[in-house]
Amino acid sequence: MSNDKNKAATANAPSSNFLRAIIDHDLAAGTHDRPGMPPVITRFPPEPNGYLHIGHAKSICLNFGLARDYAGRCHLRFDDTNPEKEDQEYVDTIMDSVKWLGFSWEQGGEEYLHYASDYFDKLYEIAEYLIQHGFAYVDSQSAEDMAKNRGNFGTPGTNSPFRNRPVEESLKLFRDMKAGKYKDGEHILRAKMSEDAMSSPNMTNRDPALYRIRHAHHHRTGDDWCIYPMYDYTHPLSDAMESITHSICTLEFQDHRPFYDWLIATATAGGFFQPPVPRQYEMSRLNLTYVVMSKRKLRQLVDEKIVSGWDDPRMPTIVGLRRRGYTPESIQLFCERIGVSKADGWIDMSTLEGSLRDDLDPKAPRAIAVLRPLKLIVDNFPEGESHACTSPVHPHHPDMGVRTFPFTRELWIEQEDFMETPTKGYFRFTPPVGDQPGSRVRLKYGYVVECTGFEKDADGKVTAVHVKYFEDSKSGTPGADNYKVKGNITWVSAASALAAEVRLYDRLFLDAHPDAGGKDFKALLNPNALETVTAYLEPGMANAQPEQRFQFERHGYFVADQVDSKPGKPVFNRVTTLKDSWGK
Repeated sequence: MSNDKNKAATANAPSSNFLRAIIDHDLAAGTHDRPGMPPVITRFPPEPNGYLHIGHAKSICLNFGLARDYAGRCHLRFDDTNPEKEDQEYVDTIMDSVKWLGFSWEQGGEEYLHYASDYFDKLYEIAEYLIQHGFAYVDSQSAEDMAKNRGNFGTPGTNSPFRNRPVEESLKLFRDMKAGKYKDGEHILRAKMSEDAMSSPNMTNRDPALYRIRHAHHHRTGDDWCIYPMYDYTHPLSDAMESITHSICTLEFQDHRPFYDWLIATATAGGFFQPPVPRQYEMSRLNLTYVVMSKRKLRQLVDEKIVSGWDDPRMPTIVGLRRRGYTPESIQLFCERIGVSKADGWIDMSTLEGSLRDDLDPKAPRAIAVLRPLKLIVDNFPEGESHACTSPVHPHHPDMGVRTFPFTRELWIEQEDFMETPTKGYFRFTPPVGDQPGSRVRLKYGYVVECTGFEKDADGKVTAVHVKYFEDSKSGTPGADNYKVKGNITWVSAASALAAEVRLYDRLFLDAHPDAGGKDFKALLNPNALETVTAYLEPGMANAQPEQRFQFERHGYFVADQVDSKPGKPVFNRVTTLKDSWGK
């Protein structure tokens, strides 16, 4: 089977998703049956400390998609327990990204938008319960001693000297922590899952931290709190408070599941929740070639002005993909194709771009653009005259109508469409040699022309090509069939063409795995990741609206930039080429 056929078979094959099998089993068994509640409740729980990227898009599509497909609902919940790194800016962009991808946390007139900070009072109440019943204690070790006593994968941990602190003492200390009587780091609240927890081979079970002191202003609760719950503590309890049925995480949380289950079970035994309770399931995270998806590294690219911002079209952020010209449908299609599994692996960038092409091809209007212009002069065409040429807006959708553009004496063609000394198999413009006439080429949607000569400047650069046209050869007329030519090239009228800034984006990194194996990812940046040209476009493109996408014939898919485009003066970004170039 050819590579193209292999790719087509892969693209059309149903994706694997082991979570659907779990949900199907739970529905059949009535695992999460509750009066008046939907059968499936999922959640997307981002921390508002940065912009979402394509990996988050996979989680969004999965959680909201499963809820949609099983007549359930998905909550958007912000894990805002780390006030020093969180900001309303990130809350706003996350909400915009979820909506842009085509999903909503509203259902039946209700809004299922939550914040971990909504639960601070309840989380604190449960923490006091854990202390009172011997499941938690306040540890006063230094951070260094705590890390040392925790042990490692080959060495059991050592109990904290404060592990058996009297309940009353831990409770008083915890309340004083809440009251602001201690500095950051002086005390911490830890869980006590079992008497021998510090020797557990699972490092996560070794008396995990529940609360730490942070005298920091919170973007929602202000200065009401100076102790904040840890993610591992907040996440399962928030799931239980929201009656989540299937809590889906990435594989690095697999070792955290015993604590997740223990904490919910302990709180349920204390009367805080009623069965059935949430279950956690893990899947592999998205590993995509030619990008970095570490928030720290993405922030570094922004802060060091290696890229223009979080929405730079070379970034894997959702705002960057949107500005690049990706559609919500293409990202949903990509996420469906890659499926869900527990096996780590790399997804090639060509899979993402292939989904984009498959989405855009049937719906993107066509247009002509000359990206690297060369003047073409039709010597025998009357100066000042103009003939109207037409072309379908989309070759497979006559209902989309036709577009009209003028044929004039001076035109723009691509520089690559003329070759003074042609190579074998070159069927575009070549000059006459001796008694041999120049090549004949059809100007797409226009006339057949014959090359009669060319001009050069003092440096030997070709500046213009001269041709004669055949008046009876116009496309769509009976005479067009009388001319058989192999070359068929795109063009625009020099008199009416729209001069526009066009940004040609390529991969940001030259290495397929720029942040793997301890590499210096900045040393692997592609110096040619952005080329900006002044192109000439057919005149109707002056009406292009921001975020409107087109196929520029022979060049690929382009979008009118949502930020820099102005009325009558659009700026275009190349979304992707017409064919896969990632293997080159």
